[in-house]
Amino acid sequence: MTTAIRPYHPSDLSALYRICLQTGDSGKDASAKYSDPDLLGQFYAAPYAVLEPELCFVLTCSGKPCGYIIGTKDSQEFYRRCERDWFPVLRERYPMPAEDDASADAHIIRLIHQGHVPNPDVSDYPAHLHIDILPQGQGKGMGRRLIETFVEELRRQQVKALHLQVGKSNENAVQFYQRVGFHIIKEYERSIAFGMKL
Repeated sequence: MTTAIRPYHPSDLSALYRICLQTGDSGKDASAKYSDPDLLGQFYAAPYAVLEPELCFVLTCSGKPCGYIIGTKDSQEFYRRCERDWFPVLRERYPMPAEDDASADAHIIRLIHQGHVPNPDVSDYPAHLHIDILPQGQGKGMGRRLIETFVEELRRQQVKALHLQVGKSNENAVQFYQRVGFHIIKEYERSIAFGMKL
């Protein structure tokens, strides 16, 4: 199986939704958790591809998408664009769930209604990213190459620093980010904010 990294193309959008779902449980398949298979991607994947496609790169396995790295060079501006161009339609499509609804779908719908909440702890790291790789693309060094590709584009655009947040339960991801050059900005109860100065 040959692997390669290429720029995102609009025809990849459905694959981004699928990959986001199939890695959405701390790197494992979250398909069984969600009744709406698009919901995770509506918050964590699609807006990046639609609003900032030049910072989206797709990992392919034998020509088919099997992973991605997506993000933004300016988190604050991205959040403003989501409020203006992305969330309003979704809030109409997904009404706020009942208070006692503890389903995975309800959790993401509440995030959509809440919108992005800027984290002051990462204000010196304006860019952020999300990276997800299906099992067939793992263990080949492609995660590191995706990070390098993303960082190279940020440097080309003269971005000074980058952050991401990962759940502590995703131990493989925590170790991976430290291996590829991220440092801990702050630890929270359930997650860690990592940063990289460029």
